[in-house]
Amino acid sequence: MALQKIKIPINDPAHFSFEECLRFLGRSDKECLHYIHHGKVRRMLLSEGEPVVVEIAPGSKNNFLEVTVLAPAGEAVAEAPIIRYITHWWHLDANLQPFYQYTQTDPLLKGLAEKYNGLRLIGMPDLFEAITWPVIGQQINLAFAYTLRQRFIRQFGYHVVVDNTDFYLYPHPKVIAALTPDQLTPMQFSRSKALYLVETARQMASGALSEATLDTMSYEAARESLVAMKGIGNWSANYALMKYRRFPQSVLLEDVGLQNAIKNRLNLEAKPSMPALQEYTRPWKEHAAYATFYLWRSLLPQ
Repeated sequence: MALQKIKIPINDPAHFSFEECLRFLGRSDKECLHYIHHGKVRRMLLSEGEPVVVEIAPGSKNNFLEVTVLAPAGEAVAEAPIIRYITHWWHLDANLQPFYQYTQTDPLLKGLAEKYNGLRLIGMPDLFEAITWPVIGQQINLAFAYTLRQRFIRQFGYHVVVDNTDFYLYPHPKVIAALTPDQLTPMQFSRSKALYLVETARQMASGALSEATLDTMSYEAARESLVAMKGIGNWSANYALMKYRRFPQSVLLEDVGLQNAIKNRLNLEAKPSMPALQEYTRPWKEHAAYATFYLWRSLLPQ
């Protein structure tokens, strides 16, 4: 039986590059939620609550992605959840033209649109992942953050093997809510970080924090609700709101990567101070999230 194929439309296809998105998705060899395989992307996601393994490839034209359902083989799965998930993940419904036009007027961003044309802001459709990933990465370097994340996913995430490859779903809040912090510290999570992960999971498992609630909030209200939680500061909240809710005004002034990118772009001797960062980023407004993301991209190899 032929494998199920799904076409997912791309908005503003002139400003979409499968290759640029692949470069971002392939930035860590510790990644275990998706894999780049012969120039295509494979991952497991949920369709109507059931795990599905898919392969994402560029379409024959640049205005759609072609998704192949690898597992369950021979069974038709619901297309709408897959389309919704991948559209959010790759920001396929975005229109980059206003941001690209803006970069021409901002000395800090000028030239980035041409250099990385077609890069979409890769998001996180799973709220629990979007909140806990920045918690995992707090106050440690990115390489070690990916190591901890990999351990967390492999230990507690749903797992299947397809074509001799281990596929995982990000751990469900109810699974982590049932743990104690002492069960995370042997994995090299600090005591406080382990506590924050468990407490965040319990907030979501109890319904005190939910996707449905957060989806109705303004940027300001959503940020305030997140920073009120243990272990969620301004940086973590803005990261989650950028990646999950896709608020365009999200800017991570405390982010070391953003600071280093600005330092490099302006040939500064040291990372800019907070007042200087506020001055540089103040004009971005609705372009802040994409400006941040493209500056992050400037730190990766060409």
